[in-house]
Amino acid sequence: MDRMHRVIVIVLITGSLLAAAAILQPTLAAAEPARWRPPVGSADPATRFDPPPLPWLPGHRGADFAAGPGGEVRSAGAGTVVFADDLAGRGVVSVDHPNGLRTTYEPVEPSVEPGQTVAAGQAIGGLAPGHASCPAEACLHLGLKRGPVYLDPMLLFGAGRARLLPRP
Repeated sequence: MDRMHRVIVIVLITGSLLAAAAILQPTLAAAEPARWRPPVGSADPATRFDPPPLPWLPGHRGADFAAGPGGEVRSAGAGTVVFADDLAGRGVVSVDHPNGLRTTYEPVEPSVEPGQTVAAGQAIGGLAPGHASCPAEACLHLGLKRGPVYLDPMLLFGAGRARLLPRP
């Protein structure tokens, strides 16, 4: 029985490590400068990713980039637009990328439509003022998700922080 217990523990640990690699590896491997581009100006955030300790608590699930209102917002990577409309009083654009990644841009006045394919650096809308956590006149909030998990969008530009989650 003791041997069986050890085998089960090894299988669980190995499975956990493989699951973590499956979640983070494609994100980190995809962070090639030629493949990902900052959506406005440079990749120097005004407000960084600061997720909550538990998924249902408040936190900052993206990075904010200061830019001028009305400025062009570009897709960080190639993909397909899955949402481009008003959501809770602000314009939002979401783009699905290969490897299960999704970027979200707000507040944006969309110039694209759902189903449209976009290239890295292609314009997807104009920046609207009014993002609450923005220390400047206007900021683009860039979010990054893989499935239900929020990731630091700075990982796309080689500058993010990986975060280990507590065990359930």
